Amino acid sequence: MAVILGTAGHIDHGKTSLVRALTGIDCDRLEEEKRRGITIELGFAWVDMPGGERLGIVDVPGHERFVKNMVAGAAGVDFVMLVIAADEGVMPQTREHLEICSLLGIRSGFVALTKTDMVEADWLALVREDIQRFLQGSFLENAPVFPVSSATGEGLDALRAHMLQCVAGLPPRRRGDIFRLPVDRVFSMKGHGTVITGTVISGAINAGDEARFMPAGLPTRARGLQRHGKPVNTVDAGQRCAVNVQGLEVTEIERGFVLARPGELFPSRRWLLRLTCLASAPRPLRQRVEIHFHHGTRECPARVVFRDRDRLAPGETALAEVRFAEDMVGVFGDHCVLRAYSPLRTVAGGTLVSPLPPELRRKDPALTDKLNLLQSLPDLHERACNGKAGERAALARAVLLLRGREGADEARLKALTGLPASALESGLNLLASRAEALCWDKESRFWISQAAFAELLAACLARAAELHRKDPLKPAFSRNALWAGWGRNLPPRLIQRVLDAALKQGRLVVEGEGLRLPEHKITLAADQAGLRQKLLQAHQRAGLAPPNVRDVLEELGVSAKEAAPVLRLLCEEGALVRVKDGLYYDGGTLGGILEQVRLWFADHENLDVGGLKEMLGLSRKYLIALLEYMDNTRITVRVGDQRRYRGH
Repeated sequence: MAVILGTAGHIDHGKTSLVRALTGIDCDRLEEEKRRGITIELGFAWVDMPGGERLGIVDVPGHERFVKNMVAGAAGVDFVMLVIAADEGVMPQTREHLEICSLLGIRSGFVALTKTDMVEADWLALVREDIQRFLQGSFLENAPVFPVSSATGEGLDALRAHMLQCVAGLPPRRRGDIFRLPVDRVFSMKGHGTVITGTVISGAINAGDEARFMPAGLPTRARGLQRHGKPVNTVDAGQRCAVNVQGLEVTEIERGFVLARPGELFPSRRWLLRLTCLASAPRPLRQRVEIHFHHGTRECPARVVFRDRDRLAPGETALAEVRFAEDMVGVFGDHCVLRAYSPLRTVAGGTLVSPLPPELRRKDPALTDKLNLLQSLPDLHERACNGKAGERAALARAVLLLRGREGADEARLKALTGLPASALESGLNLLASRAEALCWDKESRFWISQAAFAELLAACLARAAELHRKDPLKPAFSRNALWAGWGRNLPPRLIQRVLDAALKQGRLVVEGEGLRLPEHKITLAADQAGLRQKLLQAHQRAGLAPPNVRDVLEELGVSAKEAAPVLRLLCEEGALVRVKDGLYYDGGTLGGILEQVRLWFADHENLDVGGLKEMLGLSRKYLIALLEYMDNTRITVRVGDQRRYRGH
């Protein structure tokens, strides 16, 4: 099992010296660190364990100015060695580092009481009593305390043995299968190019795999991997490693970036957290307070927004929205640390409830339901991790309900639920079998809750009813007209899935090339029915030489706008046929003309204006219009001044 031990403690309490005494590795690699005698950047070492595995060690700086570096180093730690100097005892950064470890979800560790060679035995006993009081109520309350001296070597063997014993006794840590390596160092190595280091907090990667630096989305490839200075083909969750990345310069990568597989992490400027204000915080967290936000190895300015209160008092926990100045990437359940601007100190921390949260508007009638669902996610996740498909289905269902009509593909659902792919799939399949969710795109594996799908179907039918109300004389509407009202910004495949459902259920029916509601019947108002009859009679009486429709409307005292739907209905019924603008033929009359044309072509190869005049005895105005109509409807084809018959 790959495990990382982290140091914690106040400046000059001997963390780096103790690591050097235990491992033989000097973690202070910078010239400034050696000159000033303090740790500034993160340091890394290891201890060989029985069986050939190595215990990785992250050494963090203790100075208050470098707490952000300490947070970055503690992000991937499994258990902690809290270092307290015997000559000084508990100090400010001892307290802050312990609080940070607790906020990051670290639950195991021990205390190294250093510099024992510098104090008397009675003083050492007093310091141990003070440490026991200090640790009360913390996750280290019952942890053992090991007096040691890095200078004389006293106590090191017992401490080293306990370290290895801790590794064997650590409970398995839940680490999803989304590969994530938060970057804590970037440098250039001669002959290799750009190299990054970090702790793999979940998933695995192989040498040669494609990857992305998130949230920037910079594409790269893991050209080579090293672990504790040795080349390896694969690195897994819980392991520290170095990655030789391809195609990028050192200046393009920064601490806080996350190396991930393509399409597994999704940038966002809003997160929802279950946030706890530390009991030791000097004051409550105010609404919209600006803070330093720490996640993994990344620090980002942010603002905190509460939904059910104006402030969060010390010791209280609540759901909070965090709005970032830059894009961030995370996965459900990630731990975060918040530090105040003034005074610069740790004041709160929490766990990530949604890295891609729904919109939370005060006027949204579903706001309370959304907040309740969000509050329930951590408990649902706990049951899903310890239970069977039913609990996984409950978590997936809640996340899909929060996604609403947008739904989510399985890659996003992994980030939103924190479940491994196999566990997520079993939950989704159970939801599908219960008709509580459906996969509307089999290729991209996109899912939507049945409730959201039903809302889309209702919106589709409401749009159909609206189109019928706007134009009651139109027997059907086009699919584009239907989509324009309710399907805006929806993927075409999802729109088609909704239409298919409406047609399958008989809630929409096909009418010609359009669609209509099954209950839609064309009914004319009394004045429209009268107008229909008068227009039809005027054209039937006129026979082969119908009037210009404008003249008919003027005689009837009706505007073109009022007559338009009635004329369209007459044309859709086939009672009238529009030959050209303003000229309509009675359907039966035009049918007779076309039959005469068919008979003409039985004995003739061509037809021209003269031939049609001989046939019908009409003026040129009508003849030209009829010939052009037959060309447009592909009954005839024009060749010079002649027409040839296509048939129909």
